[in-house]
Amino acid sequence: MLYEYTATTLEGELKTGSIEASSADIAINAIQARNLIITNITAAKQAGSILERLNTFKFFNRIKYKDIVIISRQLATLFEAKIAVMDSLRLLAGQTNNPRLKEGLMEIIEDVKGGFSLSSAMAKHPDIFSSFYINMIKSGEESGKLEEIFIALADHLERSYELANKTKNALIYPAFVVVTFFAVMILMLTFVIPKLTSILTEVGQKIPIYTRILIGASDFFRDFGVFLLGGAVAGGVFLWRYSKTEKGSMAVSRLQTSFPFVGALYSKFYLSRMTDNMETLLSSGTPAVKSLEITAEVVGNKIYKNILLSAANEVKGGSSISEAISKYPEIPLMVVQMIRTGEETGKLTFMLKTLGRFYKKEVDNAVDTLVGLIEPVMIVALGGAVGILLISILGPIYNITAGM
Repeated sequence: MLYEYTATTLEGELKTGSIEASSADIAINAIQARNLIITNITAAKQAGSILERLNTFKFFNRIKYKDIVIISRQLATLFEAKIAVMDSLRLLAGQTNNPRLKEGLMEIIEDVKGGFSLSSAMAKHPDIFSSFYINMIKSGEESGKLEEIFIALADHLERSYELANKTKNALIYPAFVVVTFFAVMILMLTFVIPKLTSILTEVGQKIPIYTRILIGASDFFRDFGVFLLGGAVAGGVFLWRYSKTEKGSMAVSRLQTSFPFVGALYSKFYLSRMTDNMETLLSSGTPAVKSLEITAEVVGNKIYKNILLSAANEVKGGSSISEAISKYPEIPLMVVQMIRTGEETGKLTFMLKTLGRFYKKEVDNAVDTLVGLIEPVMIVALGGAVGILLISILGPIYNITAGM
């Protein structure tokens, strides 16, 4: 919420302005922190523009992963410059354009001012900071190496964002092309083919079998298109809700890692995330069991989550990490062997870092190969489909013209 205030400086100079805060108390504390004496503060009237009204809904100002990556790098830089925690957070709160993120940072400032540790204050905002993030900060506070932890955390988040973004972008282009093709097909079946049918009917021209099939598809779509659309929407809603259940989430995870062509890409992506997260947590001093449990929560795939949670339970019982994960076919033998070597030599974090880099390169290569393969295949497939469509439409028209 926006608050307008009137205040005076310690020298008696009058100041007016506005401040964004989640409550009047937080706004007052923030203004007083600027060494101002408040004489009046009121909630500003809500702006009437559509954009500002939309900002009141969480969907339109949700906090993106990219926002967390940016503020983490900024905090790492500020801490490296020896700027105090409170001053760093105030600076970031003043710079961010996301209302929810700004509100969260202001509340963290107030909690830290009230005696909370930074990790405890951040833990109150799970929609902003993950359990992985909180535990990294906590380990930095306990070890007295918060600056180093923030640098390592910023590096890790940037690697994760870059990897996830590259994987996602590789799938956007083919998805866009397929959606565009089907949209054009629907328009052709709905508007173009019916007009062609009426022309052919009027002239009494014999219609080829492939054109009759196309006309039949057009008639079916025009008669039952609404029902098909309704069924598609209902099916989409059902699948979305099913994916939120335990069984549905597991089914989606299995589909991701077993789907032709992209399954191997996703498997390498999750292995990269798993080993990178483990290395970052263990390097910060987080115990092995806790590292496995935290990584399970942020890995992003139900199969690998269950593997990591099961491994954590076995490690609690005295097993090594390599022994605990060796029974799962989703974990490659190379990963098991390198982790075992790291455990035996006392260089587990180094081995995990090596594995993380290896699988990141594997994902990069797989994405490049997939993109290089998809483009020609889609050009041939879509070109063939468009060619059949044109022959079905233009063939009868050419026959009519030739017969005149």
